[in-house]
Amino acid sequence: MSHTLGIRQAQKQKTRQAFLDAALTLLEEQSLSSLGLREVTRAVGVAPTAFYRHFRSTADLGVALVDEALGSLHPMVGRTVSAAGDSEERIAGAIELIAHHVDTHPAHVRFIARERHGGVQPVREAIRSQLARFAEEVKAELVKDPEAASWSEDDLLMLAHLYVDQMLITASLFLEVLEAPEEERERVTRLAKRQLHLITIGRDHWLESTTRH
Repeated sequence: MSHTLGIRQAQKQKTRQAFLDAALTLLEEQSLSSLGLREVTRAVGVAPTAFYRHFRSTADLGVALVDEALGSLHPMVGRTVSAAGDSEERIAGAIELIAHHVDTHPAHVRFIARERHGGVQPVREAIRSQLARFAEEVKAELVKDPEAASWSEDDLLMLAHLYVDQMLITASLFLEVLEAPEEERERVTRLAKRQLHLITIGRDHWLESTTRH
């Protein structure tokens, strides 16, 4: 009996993943707000009623895609931000991690970039929630810096959000040059390094600035 249940559960998970994969492919060319349920079920090769065994709506499907796209990134975020500290080598390492993720998961990156400010509210909220988690995780990394002892909680969280936003900007930049000549990727890499370095300079001198105001 348990063997049969295991097979059914595996098949259910396989079908659910097929919906996610089909939707992600369809969303390469359109926004979630324009995606039709029948488009997805036709791409999977099942009846429309089968969709509701896995998702309540296309918005619910979109939230699941957010979890798939961003949920697995939490371990990488800590490494990226701890690498964004003080040296050019660490900044280069952080950018390399982001570039590799874009190369490996371009459809997920494109989906988040498009839907972050898209027309489907539950998906916007799901993205915002994941990014807030990222910011808290970045803040936890920043606290490990001895110099952070003099920072306020609000300022640390502000800095964490700056790093998270910069990660998204950098990912979008690499997405734009995904199939461009190598010199374009090198240009984006140089720009991303300068942008991250600018945040680092501000981080190093923030306390001096606040004492003057």
